[in-house]
Amino acid sequence: MKQLAIACITIASLAAQCAPPTPLTDYVNPLLGTATLWDSIDLGYTPTRRTWGAEVFPGAALPNAMVQVSPVTLFHSGSGYQYEDTLIYAFTHTNKGHWNLCHIPLLPVVGAVTPTDYASGYSHTREEAHPGYYRVFLDRYRIKTELTATLRCAYHRHTFAPDDEKTLLADLSVSNERVRNWAITQDGDHAFAGYQHTGEKIYFYAEANHSIRSIDSLRDGRRAITLIHFANADADDHTTTHSRQPLPALELKIGFSFVSIANAKANLAVEIATKSFADVRREATDTWDALLSKIRVDGGSDRQRRLFYSCLYRAFLWPALRSDVNGEFTDANGTVVNPGFRYYTDPSFWDDYRNKLVLLEMLSPSVAVDVIRSITDKGEKRGGFMPTFFHGDHAAAFVAGTYLRGLQGFDVRRAYRLLLRNATIESRSRPHLNEYIEKGYISEPDLDNPQIETVANAGVTKTLEYAYDDYAVALLAEALDDTAAYRILSARTGNYKNLFDPTTELMRGRLANGDWIPRFDPCYPYYEYMYREANAWQSSFFAPHDVDGLIGLYRSPDNFERKLDSLFTIPWKGYEAHNLSCFIGQYCHGNQPDHNYPYLYYFVGQQEKSQALLDTLLEHFYGMGKHGLALAGMDDAGEMSSWYVFNAIGLYPFSPADDTYIVTVPLFDRVSFALDDVRFTIRKQRRTGRKIHAITYNRQPLDGYFISHAQLKEGKELTIDN
Repeated sequence: MKQLAIACITIASLAAQCAPPTPLTDYVNPLLGTATLWDSIDLGYTPTRRTWGAEVFPGAALPNAMVQVSPVTLFHSGSGYQYEDTLIYAFTHTNKGHWNLCHIPLLPVVGAVTPTDYASGYSHTREEAHPGYYRVFLDRYRIKTELTATLRCAYHRHTFAPDDEKTLLADLSVSNERVRNWAITQDGDHAFAGYQHTGEKIYFYAEANHSIRSIDSLRDGRRAITLIHFANADADDHTTTHSRQPLPALELKIGFSFVSIANAKANLAVEIATKSFADVRREATDTWDALLSKIRVDGGSDRQRRLFYSCLYRAFLWPALRSDVNGEFTDANGTVVNPGFRYYTDPSFWDDYRNKLVLLEMLSPSVAVDVIRSITDKGEKRGGFMPTFFHGDHAAAFVAGTYLRGLQGFDVRRAYRLLLRNATIESRSRPHLNEYIEKGYISEPDLDNPQIETVANAGVTKTLEYAYDDYAVALLAEALDDTAAYRILSARTGNYKNLFDPTTELMRGRLANGDWIPRFDPCYPYYEYMYREANAWQSSFFAPHDVDGLIGLYRSPDNFERKLDSLFTIPWKGYEAHNLSCFIGQYCHGNQPDHNYPYLYYFVGQQEKSQALLDTLLEHFYGMGKHGLALAGMDDAGEMSSWYVFNAIGLYPFSPADDTYIVTVPLFDRVSFALDDVRFTIRKQRRTGRKIHAITYNRQPLDGYFISHAQLKEGKELTIDN
């Protein structure tokens, strides 16, 4: 019996070794981040309203595609989808995971509907999401909806009950943006086309596998919907109502374009043509698997692997493609052009310059290059200034970091000229720049009673961020031998010091005359007064280009360490502010401004303190809530997800404008990372857990805790002995 047992174990072991590996797409859950946190313990305060969650969408899309086809449970709400909602209003075709887009809402329906009553209930037990595929059952209409996508096209498959008439509802009067105009018309027996005009104009061309019987409009006050009625069975469809098999599903192949209906039709002809739903879904899965497999991990728990690949997936949905298969796109002047590169939307620079854009450079370098070509094209056509997003001027770090990491497939001097104008001429790109140059800081008005949602100058945040942006542009100036600009910009990189208040040992707002803002509570958060979506604690340690200079502002490194300890230990005081959630002391992981603060202990010889914080954040701030589907805060086009990806593998772009990464203890025993045409590996040798005892690369000791991009491109092994 003992020999039999041994034989069975051996056979089982061999079978396990011979079993095909789990496709990496099986680890991805696109529903991660769709749930909202309600627990006051998780949030750090008692919510009186729905908090801002990760605001992501669960629908089907390819990496950095034009089309994201996804359900909408509430328009004008983040991505339009909230896990706790119970109704689906439509399936839309563009998404960022933010309060815009959600173009071309379509919904299969049965029976009577009105412009204000057509949503269907649904259950998560009959909902399924995978990379490039989404499925749900619409309870009201007894319809199973399946969605998949190519770069510029969506493929719908709606399976109706056998005897139900097939109707498609188009509500082009709504989106997550203000709709200016729209149109929809029939084009032959099986096709319809049109557009929706919001801030931009998106065109579509749709082909159905059933002939169109009629197209009707229903209006209720300002609301109007279009109903497209399809024949239940075409003449060449041999399935009858007497058959035991259900009638064929209604299938829609839809091409999109931001240029014209003709281009939308051409996109459809090239990307789908005669392919079946199964063909398109399989190609989408293969595309995602190819991207995900650029980072392969061994070890770790099943939960960690699922979180890792779900976050890696989420990091590659934005920026979005805007050029067609023929290369045409509508530029910033509204002109249709074709300069020979793929045109993309702007990144969410304030959020994702910190890490996501670095990950894009590493895994999709050709996309990163074309994104820089795109923002350069926009900048030259919008007054000669590089585009920014929301706050700061962080295209500077993106362009500098990309160039210094060796991606030079773009005209760096054209991009540099725009960035230099941003840094030297006041404009919407850098508000209050003249004051910043003259005084070395941006002042704030003395308000009698500023509130959490107060909007003013955000002078502290701007000053600190402009100083870092100056550093990034200075790196480019040095690389391009512009000595004069390098000297000017380098001199400004220390401007952050001008807002350091030695009496509080924190960054504090100043009045125009140089006095400190008198009413100062370092724990009180503001939307845009002194600080941007933060308080003094969350804003006082941002100098990634000059940490030694930051530490030098304190009486000693020990004093700096104690102040840093206070950041992570002084309790959050229960303030309820949008974008601020999930805290360790005053540190807020639910928003971006302080995301590189945990690493600061490295600079005072306390690396293990950093790792303790990183381990806590990785374990508790992802996959949160009762469903395990919430993140600590907004994903912001992949920034929150990219933070997880980098730290899970043991690297982080502490200063994204530089070509180096800080080394941490990875979650996984071994990581294989494809960088260009080589693979480097990261191996963890566990000893005591958090303290790093030694770091070697290619069996040679690493000097300090940073490794360069050029070293990683050698394709050797990074070993972390902890």
